[in-house]
Amino acid sequence: MAEKKVLVVDDEIHIIHVVAIKLRNNGYEVISAENGNEAFEIACQEKPDIIVTDFQMPIMTGLELVRKLRENEATKDTPVIMLTARGFAIEEEQKENLQISEFLSKPFSPKELLRSIDDILYQKAVINREG
Repeated sequence: MAEKKVLVVDDEIHIIHVVAIKLRNNGYEVISAENGNEAFEIACQEKPDIIVTDFQMPIMTGLELVRKLRENEATKDTPVIMLTARGFAIEEEQKENLQISEFLSKPFSPKELLRSIDDILYQKAVINREG
């Protein structure tokens, strides 16, 4: 089975670093970006299996990134996990419209993130098999 590719997007390099170590140790290929603009370009080229993005970033926020991903044919179905600062509310309607799979509040545990990624990719594989 080919490694699943995860795109991790955060303007805080240490978060990318911690997440990347955890994911690589669990058999994922990790690519990263420091802002939404860069992430969008990488997502279009690399077509990751799932994207983990921070909400608050310079240049393009996580929500703007997801909106662009959903408008693009190549990335419209890519699952997204959004990392948010505590107490940062995103309306249920936005979550539905943008098909964001999950929200995790910072500080999150890499183990919790790994579990979310595993679950989302597993569900996607099941749906694809049945579909």
